[in-house]
Amino acid sequence: QVQLVESGGGLVQAGGSLRLSCAASGRAFSTYAMAWFRQAPGKEREFVCAINRWIGSNTLYADSVKGRFSISRDIAKDTIYLQMNSLKPEDTALYYCAARPYVATTDRASYDYWGQGTQVTVSS
Repeated sequence: QVQLVESGGGLVQAGGSLRLSCAASGRAFSTYAMAWFRQAPGKEREFVCAINRWIGSNTLYADSVKGRFSISRDIAKDTIYLQMNSLKPEDTALYYCAARPYVATTDRASYDYWGQGTQVTVSS
């Protein structure tokens, strides 16, 4: 019902910025909470941030990215974004967008739809 395609990943130096995009297709995009997760080699997929079902709704951030990353959504474009500032080498990971009905959570198992991921590599 919902398909997600991430883009915008790449290589950036520590301290730099990058903006990821996730384009969604399918009905009732605005009824879904959206999130970003990331997975580094050899590690479990971890929560990054999430936004509730409409613009202006509450957002959630992992402690590790608070103050540096921000999530937003553009309903008209059916797209969510992850603005990543002050990037650190430890931010290097494959970043996934995900969707679930209504309410954002930090639980990866609660998300119903996933993109393929986009690689972010932060060099020192």
